[in-house]
Amino acid sequence: METQFRLPKREKLGLVARYLRGNVGFFAAALLCACLSMVCNALTPQIIRITVDSVLGQEGVELPGPLEGLIRLDWLRANPIRALLIAAGAVVAIAALRGVCTYGQRVNLAKGSEGFVKQIRDDLYRHIQHLDFAWHTAHATGDIIQRCTSDVDVIRTFVCTQLVEVVRIVFLIVLYLSIMISMSPRLSLVSLVFIPVVGLSSGVFYRKISRRFQAADEAEGEVTTCAQENFTGVRVVRAFGRERFEEERFGRLNQRFSQLWIQLGRLMSVYWASGTLLTCLQVMAVILVGTIEAVEGRMTLGEFIAFVGYNETLAWPVRSLGRVLSDMSKAGVSMDRVGYILKAPEEEDGPEAQEIKLNGDIVFDHVSFGYAGQPVLRDVSFTIPQGSTFAVLGGTGSGKSTLIHLLDRLYDLGEGQGRITIGGRDIRQIRRDCLRRQVGLVLQEPFLFSQTIRENIAATRPHAPEEELRRAASVACVDEAITEFPEGYDTMVGERGVTLSGGQKQRVAIARMLMQNAPVMVFDDSLSAVDAETDAKIRAALRERGKGATVILISHRITTLMQADRILVLEDGRVADLGSHAELIARPGIYREIYEIQMSSDDRRLIEEGGTG
Repeated sequence: METQFRLPKREKLGLVARYLRGNVGFFAAALLCACLSMVCNALTPQIIRITVDSVLGQEGVELPGPLEGLIRLDWLRANPIRALLIAAGAVVAIAALRGVCTYGQRVNLAKGSEGFVKQIRDDLYRHIQHLDFAWHTAHATGDIIQRCTSDVDVIRTFVCTQLVEVVRIVFLIVLYLSIMISMSPRLSLVSLVFIPVVGLSSGVFYRKISRRFQAADEAEGEVTTCAQENFTGVRVVRAFGRERFEEERFGRLNQRFSQLWIQLGRLMSVYWASGTLLTCLQVMAVILVGTIEAVEGRMTLGEFIAFVGYNETLAWPVRSLGRVLSDMSKAGVSMDRVGYILKAPEEEDGPEAQEIKLNGDIVFDHVSFGYAGQPVLRDVSFTIPQGSTFAVLGGTGSGKSTLIHLLDRLYDLGEGQGRITIGGRDIRQIRRDCLRRQVGLVLQEPFLFSQTIRENIAATRPHAPEEELRRAASVACVDEAITEFPEGYDTMVGERGVTLSGGQKQRVAIARMLMQNAPVMVFDDSLSAVDAETDAKIRAALRERGKGATVILISHRITTLMQADRILVLEDGRVADLGSHAELIARPGIYREIYEIQMSSDDRRLIEEGGTG
């Protein structure tokens, strides 16, 4: 997946602002509670200062007007034990109030952050659903999942936790420095000297970790993709004995991923070690200078104790700015990765596209198409009359499936590549969702959801009556097999239909398509996993069920195609021949050659007995 994509800073801010909408109240409440908690925390050193200087000592104290009448120093000095108990009670009361503020902060932060991340996930999922088929084929599923989970969580952690932490730290620094300067400007200057040093080291750290984190994040995507492919393709792994190969491949990717995080850990360790050293130097400097100030009488003992308390409280938030910058770099990379998906253009219909009922002949008019500059179809033209059965035969890579992808508008033809019409109307003038509802499609490798067989068959019509569902299953020759399961139609098929055989999966997919009642039905080699006799039964039932519908059959099996009204033969992306079975078998060509190779005695018996008729 694209690794050089970068969202402009303005768009990153816009992205955050968009998803904060509707949750601003929660974050504002969390910030208010955080600030109140800091105010409460700032009161404790003042209680200690007043107790030491003015209760146990004889220093005067200036109190706010309302407190002057409540606190009587002479009464407190008369009984030091009582004074200490009152001071302790005040500290406990302030701690309880701070606990209430912390509770409010965390509750509101949780509500706001979950609302924030829910909007991102909803938007990502909705957007991915509307990205074109080419985008999905170009990107690994594991990497997409990693961007929608891990990267979203990184963004949530930064925006919903670290940004609030930044505001809290800034408020704490302003509040504590104001108090410290009012107590001792000279000692405050000593404390402030270290802040630019910490900020500079944090900036250097930020620049280095950003690049390292991006590499680690991309490596995680590769590990996720490898695991996802292995788990979904477990039967292939087992069938070909690839366990050791897959283990080694995963081990290499996991080793690289681990090494990148070890490098990140080393870089972070250097930062935290240097930060600890700077913090210790700051505390030592403040204690040393503060002791001199107190001895020379420029500070009281209570002020010195309170100042040291404020300084130690201030040291950690200043130092944690490095962690915030680290998380900012991670969030920036994650925003780029999530933004890459959100900025991908969705499928869009032209302004002339309408919702219409499909009616009329399907015409491919001089169609040429290719993938990544490699031509697949070359000037292909043919007509499928409405209500007929049309078959397509060709070797691997001849363009058979591409015809269907174009008909279903999974890919669109560009200028000069011809056109496809239905009833004389260009399919680009038909809304995609309308077209796809009316073109039933069964693929060679059908996808089944991890639900019951009933839910899979009724996917296009969830509330269809039971008898209609059973009828569709009977036409697909799968009803009998389903009823033999202990749970019948309520049997869970497992992930990607892993509990069913290949033929059963194909027949369930056929039943699902039949429930769609589409006027155009396409079978893209979807009977390859069933035996010839079952193939014949299904086709006979389909002809009876699908009267009036246009049926397109794609197959390598002649017996599947020979009863079609018209058969198209493709070779190297070009029309090699076109006609009925009788016409094609009567003249030399690819069709007759394949017919002679494939027609076994069993196939001839089926034809003689009318199995395909």
